[in-house]
Amino acid sequence: MTGETTNKWRVLLDLNIILDVLMSREPHLTNAARIWALAETGQVDGMVAGHSLTTLFYLYRKQGSPEKAYHALHQLLRVFQVAGIDQAVIEQASALAWRDFEDAVQFAAAVQAGCQYLVTRNPGDFPNQDLTVIQPADFLALWAGRG
Repeated sequence: MTGETTNKWRVLLDLNIILDVLMSREPHLTNAARIWALAETGQVDGMVAGHSLTTLFYLYRKQGSPEKAYHALHQLLRVFQVAGIDQAVIEQASALAWRDFEDAVQFAAAVQAGCQYLVTRNPGDFPNQDLTVIQPADFLALWAGRG
């Protein structure tokens, strides 16, 4: 990230939202694709947690070839910025002491990256909310009413 100031919403998407688009998973595709489009057109600053990239690659590689995995990775990187995972993020996630450490890491990465929203289909998995954790349809409703 550069140090530039922006009034755009910074939004971290859970890997499930990303996979809904890349794998055309119904019934979630429509809302996920709308959020992806907001990032792709620069209307929001779209982000994905760094560790989600390795998981994405693993899932694609497991289902097919390395070429398909790299293609999915490059599609993602054309649209989304990467929220870093460093020692501070890991320590913050550990201090949360959530049952699911992966969710805690994602949350801490979003906080460190300055995100206002973490979009997921499972907001109940994020018990301490220093930022808004929201489902795709609810995020789109907020976006539509931001006027």
